[in-house]
Amino acid sequence: MTWNVTFRHALAAGSLALAGAAQAHGIETAPGTAEIADFDIVSAAITTEGNIATFTMAVAGTPGATVPGATGALGGAAVFSYVWPTSLDPSILGFGAGAGILAFAVTIHPDFDDTPLFDEDGSNDTGDDGGSWHSHWVVLGQDEACGPGALKVIDIPEGETPPLPATWPGLPILIDSPGWSPVFSGQTVSVRVPFADIGAVAGASFDGVTAALRVDANIHAPLLCVSDVFDVASGDLSLPGRID
Repeated sequence: MTWNVTFRHALAAGSLALAGAAQAHGIETAPGTAEIADFDIVSAAITTEGNIATFTMAVAGTPGATVPGATGALGGAAVFSYVWPTSLDPSILGFGAGAGILAFAVTIHPDFDDTPLFDEDGSNDTGDDGGSWHSHWVVLGQDEACGPGALKVIDIPEGETPPLPATWPGLPILIDSPGWSPVFSGQTVSVRVPFADIGAVAGASFDGVTAALRVDANIHAPLLCVSDVFDVASGDLSLPGRID
């Protein structure tokens, strides 16, 4: 299944959802909407306490238990992910204003490492951690080169220098590797994310998505496409959740 919702439609739908989501800030959905239980979403939430926003997703199976197989190369490498698309402007993280859909993601991809500042597996090597679950901020946008209506992590064209967060990992895409560690417990994955100004995220809308992405076999634009959507908490990427 392709992610056949455009950026404009997603934000418009999310704005409408805000008007009717006053009672239920999180998203709950019945299980059985994904073939793989470990990616079958039953709830998604983003809550705040102090300067910490906690991203949480529960699934019908065991989150983190299903991982992609290694291909032995960057080109064609698969990425599995738990994703919270939001209505937040990318500039809140240091990307350019209006650059695309800002999403928080917990990902794993054994063929490459994109967190050069962190040693997630404790091996004393910061370049071998792609096979450990870790977190990113990404900016998504539609690109027909990824498939009809599909999304990608937005590429940085050669020679361009857009605004980027301090923990950008050096890849030619709009991605941030902040180092916040996901916690897997029972049927839930959660990540605590600090913000200098927590008020900047209050009231934003969000959704929950489980998906696979794939690096282009030729490693060129588009570099990283959403190749398969396992489940969408709202069913239609309408961003009905609301950060409390």
